[in-house]
Amino acid sequence: MPAKARTADVSQPVTDDSIKVRHLSHYQFSWTAQGPGQEGVFTLQLVLDQGAWEEVLTVSAEDAEVLRGLLAHGSDVAYDVQRRVLMFGTTSVGHH
Repeated sequence: MPAKARTADVSQPVTDDSIKVRHLSHYQFSWTAQGPGQEGVFTLQLVLDQGAWEEVLTVSAEDAEVLRGLLAHGSDVAYDVQRRVLMFGTTSVGHH
């Protein structure tokens, strides 16, 4: 008798909320004016998995500048929804 194939124990159903890491499709920086004499607020809107999920992050001006550079040169960017972490591709060990 052939052995029964083993399968992974995955809770069902898989929903949008159960997906933890998504790929960045598009992004948009925004700046919102505050009251007189107050600094504005920068936000970064992430469009993930071709619009299946969106996230809006409030960022400092310095972080916005760094992220703009990273995003402009990143070809494979992922976002961990649960931990709120942007991940900029992978590099093989030993490569610069």
